[in-house]
Amino acid sequence: MRLPEQRGELLARREDGQELHHLVWRLGPGWRVCSSAVLGGGIGPRHWILNAQVPGGYPRMDPDRHLAEIADAERLTGPGVGLMTAADVTAYAVAADEGVTATATCGLGVRGWAAAPGEGAGGPPRPGTVNIVVTLPAALSDAALVNAVATATEAKVQALLDAGLDCSGTPTDSVCVAAPAPDTGAGEPFAGPRSRWGARLARAVHAAVLEGALRQS
Repeated sequence: MRLPEQRGELLARREDGQELHHLVWRLGPGWRVCSSAVLGGGIGPRHWILNAQVPGGYPRMDPDRHLAEIADAERLTGPGVGLMTAADVTAYAVAADEGVTATATCGLGVRGWAAAPGEGAGGPPRPGTVNIVVTLPAALSDAALVNAVATATEAKVQALLDAGLDCSGTPTDSVCVAAPAPDTGAGEPFAGPRSRWGARLARAVHAAVLEGALRQS
């Protein structure tokens, strides 16, 4: 099985007179993804991942359709995952740890603590800020995929604090974990921070987010 391009593929496009960028992972068949992404979120087979930059003050109310349009323009076929961000995608950070690769795009202009007072706003959120894409070479069970997203989030918060930022993230952060589909059985059962693959994932995410966050300081 071919692993995805670990650093993604950085591509450019023009929208409404602006030059914007996006990262693409062309996974192909045989991969499963667990994601909180606006397009293709949840757990299931996915053939590609797209992390697209959009303008600040994003005006559209259909981000899933917008991402599908960008994917179509790149000739991405089959089910996929689409994330978006107002951050400069060309400033993405990558870190690897024993087969696990994490890529982070960090825009931290609007940040805070997750458990904040007040009601959440209705409607689609503003396009996201800290987007994390992780690829692993080992198959994970459903539970381990969810566990991996939690581990990545913990590592992100640790990195933000280590960067000297007083926050747990932004209101629109997104996480995406890609792993090969199991050939037999359910796959690795654990991806917590002290498991074999979870520890590697945590270190990779921490390093990528820390690098990206320090660029914002």
